[in-house]
Amino acid sequence: MSELTLTKTRLFEGVWEGALKASESTAPKPDIKVTYLGEPVPDVAMDQTDEQGLWRLRFPIPKESLSDGVQTVVITDRSTDERLETVSFIAGEALAGDLRAEIDLLRAELDMLKRAFRRHCVETM
Repeated sequence: MSELTLTKTRLFEGVWEGALKASESTAPKPDIKVTYLGEPVPDVAMDQTDEQGLWRLRFPIPKESLSDGVQTVVITDRSTDERLETVSFIAGEALAGDLRAEIDLLRAELDMLKRAFRRHCVETM
């Protein structure tokens, strides 16, 4: 298990920011990898804060990740290869159709269950 804890602080104007805290205040600067579709995300910045063992991580959301469907950016500790956080985006018309289709399917299944339950109640009386 990683000795690092990453907490999202904000997503503002296309830049994701988080606080990265080491379990020990004397720990060296972490080696962090941020990827989208297995490729490194450019312009990742990590700055030491006034507090020992606490860094501020920032990176711009890749433009190519803003497309239809579900897209995920993965943040990992390079030294342990442990995933610290994922940033997911859901967007687009295709997704809206998928959700509507899923809701329609759930409604149809619920109607079928209601009919079967009512039939069961009538038959057992």
